[in-house]
Order: sequence, then structure tokens, then C-alpha cells
Amino acid sequence: MTLQLYNTLTREKEPFKPLSKERVTMYVCGPTVYNYIHIGNARVFVFFDVVRRYLQYRGFDVTYVQNFTDVDDRLIRAAAEEGTTVPELAERYIRAYFEDMDALGVQRADVHPRATEHIPGMVEGISRLIEKGYAYERDGDVYYRALRKDDYGKLSHQSVEELKSGARVEVDEKKENPLDFALWKKTKPGEEIAWDSPWGKGRPGWHIECSAMVKQYLGDTIDIHAGGTDLCFPHHENEIAQSEAWTGKPFASYWLHNGYMNMGSEKMSKSLGNIVRVKELREEYNPRALRYFLLSAHYRNPISFSDESIRQMESGLERFDTATVNLSHRLETALQGEAAPEVMARLDELTRNFETAMDDDLNTANAISVLFEAVHFANELVSQSVVPKGSLEKTMEWIQRYGGEILGLVEDPGDQSLEAEIESLIEERQQARKNKDFQRADAIRDELAERGILLEDTPQGVRWRKK
Repeated sequence: MTLQLYNTLTREKEPFKPLSKERVTMYVCGPTVYNYIHIGNARVFVFFDVVRRYLQYRGFDVTYVQNFTDVDDRLIRAAAEEGTTVPELAERYIRAYFEDMDALGVQRADVHPRATEHIPGMVEGISRLIEKGYAYERDGDVYYRALRKDDYGKLSHQSVEELKSGARVEVDEKKENPLDFALWKKTKPGEEIAWDSPWGKGRPGWHIECSAMVKQYLGDTIDIHAGGTDLCFPHHENEIAQSEAWTGKPFASYWLHNGYMNMGSEKMSKSLGNIVRVKELREEYNPRALRYFLLSAHYRNPISFSDESIRQMESGLERFDTATVNLSHRLETALQGEAAPEVMARLDELTRNFETAMDDDLNTANAISVLFEAVHFANELVSQSVVPKGSLEKTMEWIQRYGGEILGLVEDPGDQSLEAEIESLIEERQQARKNKDFQRADAIRDELAERGILLEDTPQGVRWRKK
């Protein structure tokens, strides 16, 4: 089956045909770094991390760019409130972003450009738009003529009248039309952060930064441009308009947008004050459970956050971990032998099912269901009295590849190796039990549990795993 993607631009599933047979260019709009990210923000970054991994699995060389907006009105206000500078504030929350994403298993993009590092490219693009009649300057501000391009609104599929009535546009007497948007903002009194430009000191508007960075790192036309549904209008709509006017070429072949995160019956958003930050969540839950939760529904569907949902994900992770640990233990004593033909046939079937799920518009929910099938199959293998080592190895490889390398939900049991101190504690506990010092044995178990290590006493000896 060919990979099919739902393209917001056409509102249809389309076969994925990249501009190059071997290389895929992909740009995902990153955070505005004036605060910690919430779990709704994280859905974007976790899901498109899986998209990148799956494209690589499919044999593509993916060039992945994700930006940081490190200057805008919100950063300026937050810096003033905290008594710091915009660069210092941005640096703090960029570090916090990486801490959150590292915990959730999100791999770094090939490039993480910052808006403030690309001002010359933005000035160049704005100048070109003015020359071509798509933009105009008013007293140090520069605006894009939204209706100069006759297909404005094509991404959000709205008419000009609908855009005017539904858009949140600032009342600005400098604009020729309420839908016109800022490309360059004149420095306001009291603002310390500004750059020189042909129109005086100022800073870029929000939308132009992505157009400039896409052009610099990926070219005039890219394969995939992505982000949350909330960015479809006005941000992505305005990106298309200015980029295509700037270059005269299509901006992106496929537009992908993930659904909202809900808190109860309402959309989770900073403006409503109902956000739950990743920083706090990963102190309470296993970060892999948060990742699992974010992948548990089809990306275009809304998803509702609840404590119960995350607890269910933690239970699911225990099933994954138990299966890989049991496979690992069984491999230590398994007899040599090639994988049985029926085992290889079953793994091939699981591979087809996994690819079918992911090829159907990247359906991670169905792909996770296939992972559970693989875990069930692994448990059946381990329960058999005689299993060739090859069968166990191939099953472990399957779970690690599809559940770990692509979905990022399964840990390598090798990563769960005990430190010398913990090994010593387990040995001490065994000795205490032999000496019938059960109080000490229980105390050691409790200490390890507090450190996230669970012990299981089995006929084959003591097994352990992380929570």
C-alpha cells in the first residue's frame, strides 16, 4: 500500500509523492518560547516525531526543520513582567522545551532555527514583496496585501467574507484592508529589542519568520508543512500567501494538521487557563505514558486529557515492558536454532498490518493495536516449553523496531541494566531472606520501589523492571 496523507489544502487523502524519490523536506512550526509548553502543544511534536521516524523507516532521507519563535509581543510582555530580557527569557524556555521533549522521546530536528537569527532573510523577503506589489509600508510598519493574491483563503477553505467576519484582526487605520497582516512592526516606545531595516527600527511579524526559514533550509517548495489545527488560519494561510508571492512557486505539497487537545468539554488553551504543562505532568507520570497517550488517537481527531487516561497508558506500558523483559530472560537460556517458519510468517503478517495502519494517513492508534498483537504473540512464545532462540530474537527485534524505533513506546531491555549499587541491594535482599531477616528484605524492596525499580520473585530467580 502507498502511504496516503490527508492534505488540508485539498481536504482529501492523497498518495504521498515527494518532490525527490529519496529525500523528504518537512517543516513543523515550533513553540513561541515565552512559557513552558502544555500537553496540547506536545501533541504536535510527539506525533510529527513519529511521522519523521516512519518516513525514515520507509527509506526516505528526511530533512526536518522545527523553529523557535523567540521574539514577539508575548515574549516582550513576559520579559517585562519577569524583569528580564527577551533573549534571556527565550533561552530559558528553549532549554525547558528540550528537557520536556527529551523526556517524551522526541528526537531533535535537523535544524532548530530561531527567528532572531534570521532577520536578514526576512528583510529580504519583505523587500521583495514590496517590489512585487504584494506589500506596502506605512510609517515604519509593513503589511501584506491579503487580497492581492486571488487564492487567499485556499488552505482554510473560507471565502473573503467568512475570513473577514471570523478573523481576529487588529483595528489598525494604517491597513488598506482588515485582512492585511504585519510583515514588519515598527518599534514601540519602551521596547528594547529591535533591528535596523529599510523601514526603520523594528522587528518581524509572526508569519514571515517561517517563510524565511523554510526558504533558507529547505527551498522554495517543500514536501510537508505541519502544525496544530489552530495554526491553519491565520498563520499557515498567511505563510502560503506571502511565500508563493515571494517565490512565484507552490509553498508546500502536503499540509498536515493535528486535532485539538480538550480538557473536559473545552479546548485546552492558555487563553482559557485550562492548560496542563508537560513539566508538571512528567513529575507525576511516566513520560512514555504521556507519549503513548498523545499517540493513542488518530492525529486529526480531538483527544481529551484525563488522569484516568494516563493511568491506562501506564498499564499498557507495563505490558510492553513485561513482554520484552520476559523475552530477554528467555533468550538467556534458549537453545540455539533458527526462527520457526510459522513465527516468521506471523511477524510478516504483523509487519503488513502495522504498515497498513501507518500508510492510512499515519494511524498511530491502529499501529499501537498491532503492537499489542505482537506483545500477545511474544507472551505465547515465552510460555512454550521449547522455543528456538531465533524465534525469540526475531520477535524481540520486531517489537523493538516497530514499538521502539518508530513509535518510541518500547524501551530496550538492555537499557534496564542494573547499576552496581542496585545489584548489591538485590543480592543483600536475597541474603536477608535466607537469614529470615524479612524486615530488612522488605525495606530493600521498598527502597528500590521508591527509586522506580520493581522486583518480581519467580521460580527462575528475582526479576526486576522499571516502573
